[in-house]
Amino acid sequence: MEDVPNKTGSNLGIAALITAIITFVLAVIPCVGLIAIIPGIIAIVLASVGLSQSARNNSPRGVLVAGLIIGIIASLISVSQVFVASKIAKGTHNWPGDIQNIINDVQDDVEKNIDDANISIKVESNGQKVEINTSSDKKDREQKLEDLEGGSTEKADTLKKDDTKPKKK
Repeated sequence: MEDVPNKTGSNLGIAALITAIITFVLAVIPCVGLIAIIPGIIAIVLASVGLSQSARNNSPRGVLVAGLIIGIIASLISVSQVFVASKIAKGTHNWPGDIQNIINDVQDDVEKNIDDANISIKVESNGQKVEINTSSDKKDREQKLEDLEGGSTEKADTLKKDDTKPKKK
């Protein structure tokens, strides 16, 4: 008669391996890895019970050992995410103020650049030039607006017509 190997613990080994793989997948996902501790502990317990049963009956242990190793590694990864999350949480007390300061700096820079803006548009067609200049100087703009509203016949400084070149016929 042939000696048939006893497969005591192999079902626990398969369950431990599947649970360990699920634990590993969950453990490497940021923020979700924190909950991977629970299935990790389950995988370690299943593999340990399966190893003790297989040791009594001298049955194969490969799947059990694989489940135990993957379960331990996945649990360590999950625990490490707890430490990383706590380090991040400790540093967040300064974030709202820092973000507000950055927003204020950007807003100040944009306002300064808009205040300092000068625009110059030049159009040339058939030997004639038209040049339009604007600046962000508020008083200058108010004076030009008053000049335009008053029906002044003088040309505003911002609109110049250059007729120095002869027209082509």
